[in-house]
Amino acid sequence: MHDLICGKLLGDGCLTKEQNRKPRFQFTHCIKDKGWSNYCYEQLGESLPLTPPKYRKLIDSRMKLGYTESFIVQSRTSIDISFLYEVWYPSGKKELPLSYIGDNFTDRSLAWWYQDDGHLKLDGDIPRKIILSTDSFSKEENLFLQHFLQEKYGFRFSLDGQNRLLLYDQFQIYHFLYLVEPYLHDSMNRKKRPTHRVKPIAARTTVYLPDEIILAKPTKEVNSQYSKLPLIIEAAKNQDEFFRQNIASHQIPTKSYQIVIHPNYRESLQELKLQTGLTVSQLTTCCFRMEKD
Repeated sequence: MHDLICGKLLGDGCLTKEQNRKPRFQFTHCIKDKGWSNYCYEQLGESLPLTPPKYRKLIDSRMKLGYTESFIVQSRTSIDISFLYEVWYPSGKKELPLSYIGDNFTDRSLAWWYQDDGHLKLDGDIPRKIILSTDSFSKEENLFLQHFLQEKYGFRFSLDGQNRLLLYDQFQIYHFLYLVEPYLHDSMNRKKRPTHRVKPIAARTTVYLPDEIILAKPTKEVNSQYSKLPLIIEAAKNQDEFFRQNIASHQIPTKSYQIVIHPNYRESLQELKLQTGLTVSQLTTCCFRMEKD
């Protein structure tokens, strides 16, 4: 259960403590996320003494309607919550407990954190960016999270001017969404990877390859490598292993080649692009590297 608590406290969860009183666990969600609020209450309520979600309406002149509506869940006091307060609020203010996160963070933690503070930016129905709203943490804490996510998963988040973590690479975005999808609540369907189609692969195109790959006859040599596409399709079925193998060798392409793709290979490239988020250039690189392996 500490993995869920970890994800919640990285997200919208907090611990409140009035003077001379024991701390309480608390989280608030807007009214449209009532289902998520209820689900978190049910799951966390198995370990923490939570009270049911309570409707709250607050006057807010900044809002178009003049008010906000939400559901708040608060706990009673307990030894476990006092322990969490000591870990997460050692000086009375939330500070990321690095060892606690390292010991308890799982894919479920990632999914709960994402459902609380994550945003999936779409271009039509194509995922373009994942944002984790970490602006409440210090820059040093976000640098820790950035490093932690890269070490644990291979994700290469960047930090923007608003102190948020951003993920742009589509291959990594697809894998992120693959990891969290089993734990996404129905009320969070907007954060799932949408179903979409990939445009047909053009016959004539330009591929960008690492400078270690030198081609004398680009069209002939690349199409020869595309005979490996069935092997890549099979390898990609084990998504975790496929991601680990290919994220480690991600390189910045430096050399371009104009080629004509044989009709026999366009459908396989389209299928892999849809499945993995890799570009034609990246898939071409995979073919060359598979030959070396």
